[in-house]
Amino acid sequence: MPALVPYEYAVIRVVPRVEREEFVNVGVILYCKDQRFLAFDYAIDDALMKRFAPSLDLDDVRANLRAFDRICIGGFGCGPIGELELGERFRWLTATRSTVLQPSPVHPGYTADAQETLDRVFRQLVFRESEQ
Repeated sequence: MPALVPYEYAVIRVVPRVEREEFVNVGVILYCKDQRFLAFDYAIDDALMKRFAPSLDLDDVRANLRAFDRICIGGFGCGPIGELELGERFRWLTATRSTVLQPSPVHPGYTADAQETLDRVFRQLVFRESEQ
């Protein structure tokens, strides 16, 4: 059995009206130092978002989510944040902010396979199988 190593994750939420504190989970960022892993998975349910926040510009939300993904991938062309070490990028992406896209608190755990854990957490907290 592979060794279990620590990981951290945060849920990315769409918060269209910050003052109301209502949100919809749209993504998960997972970081595992020991496996040199930083990845982001996201999905937007257009019908749900149109009911939840009809005036929200979903194209802008998608563009910002793609930026999160590019920063996780990192490297040349991802801007100065994309050139930071994995842990620094994770901390930057999960820093508290008052914008339409907000991270949850960071949660820890142990995993043998960071990608499998990201997939599982994403299915549990974002992906809505009953709506597919």
